[in-house]
Amino acid sequence: MIPRYTRPEMAAIWEPQTRFKIWFEIEAHAADALAELGVIPKEAAKTIWAKGKGATFDVARIDEIERETKHDVIAFLTHLAEIVGPEARFVHQGMTSSDVLDTCLNVQLTRAADLLLADIDKVLVALKKRAFEHKMTPTIGRSHGIHAEPVTFGLKLAYAYAEFSRARARLAAARKEVATCAISGAVGTFAQIDPRVEEHVAKAMGLEPEPISTQVIPRDRHAMYFATLAVIASSIERLAVEIRHLQRSEVLEAEEFFSEGQKGSSAMPHKRNPVLSENLSGLSRMVRAYAVPALENVVLWHERDISHSSAERMMGPDATVTLDFALVRLAGLIEKLLVYPQNMQKNLDRLGGLVHSQRVLIALTQKGASREDAYKFVQRNAMPVWRGEGDFLTLLKKDPDVKKYLTAPEIEEQFDLGYHLKHVDTIFRRVFGEA
Repeated sequence: MIPRYTRPEMAAIWEPQTRFKIWFEIEAHAADALAELGVIPKEAAKTIWAKGKGATFDVARIDEIERETKHDVIAFLTHLAEIVGPEARFVHQGMTSSDVLDTCLNVQLTRAADLLLADIDKVLVALKKRAFEHKMTPTIGRSHGIHAEPVTFGLKLAYAYAEFSRARARLAAARKEVATCAISGAVGTFAQIDPRVEEHVAKAMGLEPEPISTQVIPRDRHAMYFATLAVIASSIERLAVEIRHLQRSEVLEAEEFFSEGQKGSSAMPHKRNPVLSENLSGLSRMVRAYAVPALENVVLWHERDISHSSAERMMGPDATVTLDFALVRLAGLIEKLLVYPQNMQKNLDRLGGLVHSQRVLIALTQKGASREDAYKFVQRNAMPVWRGEGDFLTLLKKDPDVKKYLTAPEIEEQFDLGYHLKHVDTIFRRVFGEA
């Protein structure tokens, strides 16, 4: 976790003290269930809670023990015994390390998902507000980076709103899928511990019992979780790249907010750069990078190995912390985005009406021209406009073949911007449920 790109709420989920508190809660809830089943004394379970619940675990002490034991869970249990006393012998009965590690990881991932879902909600609020603000602000649509036909800036933001709505649904599903608990013992057979202990711990920790585990919770669940984060990161970058393009000096249809005192370049005082969007592109690449090890972690030997463990110690915090920061940054970027309708109109007009070529093509076919002829008539008048040799409307009106099918007023009618925007309300209803 890099402090520059870390928010405290998400970082707290992955701090050692938080992890050890979760480990303790798993062990203590298991002790409660074991006590109810008569496996350990009820007083022992009460003592474990009484002495451990408010404890601040000594991270340095646990690290010291681990340097000798070379085992993190044993180091924690040894330190817990120093806090709890003799009753600590009833802790971890019938359990294996993965019961604690995997259940804890899934608690952390669900908590992280809750923050990420709230982040996406912020992005959605910002996108919806700005989409309605510019619902009918006309701008040029581009395919292959080339002027195509008119859209509205509100539609650009509506596209993103729909995409992040899907992202939210996927993340909610991924959260549900990863929210499982395993307290099933070595190789997952419950040989030394009753399945009712797992059910009790799962309920107490806000999870569901893993239907069948080996010595670990199946990692296809985690692969889907991190793959979902990767897709969300791609959605962030798609919008960031759009903004980066729109801020180019030659385009300048929208621009990141530039605050008082902000500097764009150490060498060129005039610069206003899309640094937030560029930053989001870089952060998105890092989140996506963790999808591959998550997929590879699905493949473990037999009932368990730990080839996944080292990767997860990095990817869990890094992917969630980075995505959290990126989503919040994106929400702020959209909220403050500067939009320039005048420049949008200038760009719409740059090609002298070529953006209406399809309308003319359709009109010609409806008046009797074959599609092949209509395409030829329109294209031969469009090409000189690209070379700056005329105005599209004027050229069409002079073309004898076009005049055979369309009168001058009928040609002019095809240059009405309204044709392109007449279904914006319909699209908005589909996306937002309202026009």
